[in-house]
Amino acid sequence: MSAAEKDAAQRGRLFLVPAPLDLGCVAKGAALPPITDTLPLATLQQAAGITHWIAENARSARALLGRMAQVAPLAAPMQQQHIVELPRAVHKKGDHAGSGAATAFDARPLLAPALAGHDVGLCSEAGLPAVADPGSAVVRAAHALHLEVVPLAGPSSLLLALAASGLNGQSFAFVGYLPQKAPERRQRILELQALARRSGQAQLFIEAPYRNAALLRALLETLDGSTRLAVSAGLTLAHSTTRSASVSEWRTLAPLPEEALALPAVFAIGV
Repeated sequence: MSAAEKDAAQRGRLFLVPAPLDLGCVAKGAALPPITDTLPLATLQQAAGITHWIAENARSARALLGRMAQVAPLAAPMQQQHIVELPRAVHKKGDHAGSGAATAFDARPLLAPALAGHDVGLCSEAGLPAVADPGSAVVRAAHALHLEVVPLAGPSSLLLALAASGLNGQSFAFVGYLPQKAPERRQRILELQALARRSGQAQLFIEAPYRNAALLRALLETLDGSTRLAVSAGLTLAHSTTRSASVSEWRTLAPLPEEALALPAVFAIGV
């Protein structure tokens, strides 16, 4: 074995650990569904062996570990788990400026435990880290340090919503959040509609749950009647809702329940 191969063998790996989509969606005081409803046992067993974590939110990471422990014994007690949070600016403003950008976040110091031989887990508050969530800078840093990156199987709200939408699953884009101010939001909606029609590409976006109803109203007021609109709310929950129809049909149907629009949702438009 060469010196380089020996060095690589002694390093830890970066595991991308998915989290259930139900965190924060279940009524306060209500029992959470079993974590095995949405995360495979193999994922839970692999993640339970990790003792060093990079998290969007340490409290959410501890909650995730607590639920894992009900299924697979943790390699270390909770108080001995090493959890570091991504800087607030990273998970509020995004960390995907690109490694060459002046504003790029250097996540390499967070991976010091991996260089010392410890596996490191990356997790967000829900779903897959680095997909519609922070973490891409950590993944880039791992590759720069020649660490093995291992994604674990688990739920992704974007892919679940796309699959349920009936829109183009062969060509699609996630465009993040739309502008909050009405004129800019209307302009962005029209731009995305034009792009979807020109290319056939489905356009996916999200909003903070408390603004879901306002965004849905704006979409129904702005989009052409022939454009297809899909909304998936509360995915993986027992009371999840998905509706996909032309905007003309949406305008004749009963409104989505308020309780559905209060949950995390994925919006998609296309042809």
